[in-house]
Amino acid sequence: MNKMPRVVIIGGGTGTYVALMGLKKYPLRLTAIVTMSDSGGSSGKLRDELGVLPPGDLRQCLVALAESSKLLRELFNYRFEEGGLKGHSFGNIFLSTLAKQTGSMKKAISEVGKILRIKGNVVPSTFTKSDLCVDLEDGKSIIGETHIDVVENKEKRAKIVKAYLQPKAIINEDAKIALEKANFILVGPGDLYTSIIPSLLVKGLPTAIKNSKAKKIFVMNLMTKYGQTTSYSAKDHVKDLEKYLGKNIIDYILINSKMPRKNTLSWYEDFEETPVKDDLDSQKEVLIIRKNLIRDIIIPKEKSDELRRSIIRHDSDKLAIEIVNIITSLS
Repeated sequence: MNKMPRVVIIGGGTGTYVALMGLKKYPLRLTAIVTMSDSGGSSGKLRDELGVLPPGDLRQCLVALAESSKLLRELFNYRFEEGGLKGHSFGNIFLSTLAKQTGSMKKAISEVGKILRIKGNVVPSTFTKSDLCVDLEDGKSIIGETHIDVVENKEKRAKIVKAYLQPKAIINEDAKIALEKANFILVGPGDLYTSIIPSLLVKGLPTAIKNSKAKKIFVMNLMTKYGQTTSYSAKDHVKDLEKYLGKNIIDYILINSKMPRKNTLSWYEDFEETPVKDDLDSQKEVLIIRKNLIRDIIIPKEKSDELRRSIIRHDSDKLAIEIVNIITSLS
């Protein structure tokens, strides 16, 4: 592969941010295709009040790819701690304001990209304003990403049997082109049902992945997620992913091989969340790569952040090294 490899990352939230932070250090053409179903926290409020696409995951990707000053990056991630703006991040407000001013989130992303001097592209998976919905095994349905993500009072929740968008969403043409041109497509890391699968529900996106000649890499999540993937093993994650992506699409699975420390795991015990059990079988079609991918430190939560977020995360450099090893092995 003589030209700079084109790497497309599909997801949203912290997982995509971590992957981009590591990969931007290498000579790669990066494109983040970002989930557009966020309905919680600052993003959800701005979406509901201003009628814009949720800006939070877009902002995180833009900051991750930024080569601007540290002060500018911190400014876009700054979260107000008091007053009427409490809980909102400056970057979310800035993106939303630009989208209203220009009449287009695409133009807003472009302008912020110039300000932050991003290395790569950030592309919404769709411009359709949709809600993420799931049907449960017990016949109940949940509407809205934030209600799927956050389980109130730790109520027992039945297994998710179907995920869909309401109304149906159509693929952003820029996302389709990026997938067609990609040499490598990275799916994840991130919560399966609120960061990864929402993009796969966009009409045309799974087909574009399937038809792409790119090698496809799935990054397994580190921990199970209460109410989404409770008690899920690695096989269960792959099975649910394939339900929406299609079978025999993934070429590589990257999975963490190191157990987190007990003091970090204790934070998850109240939510019955555990490290994802590696029960993957060796297959001719899929190469399974087991490596220490963990950043085993507790990530402090901002006081003004209203959402519960993971404290155990992938290490951006360790993850990037393994992805780049795959890329160079095929060069």
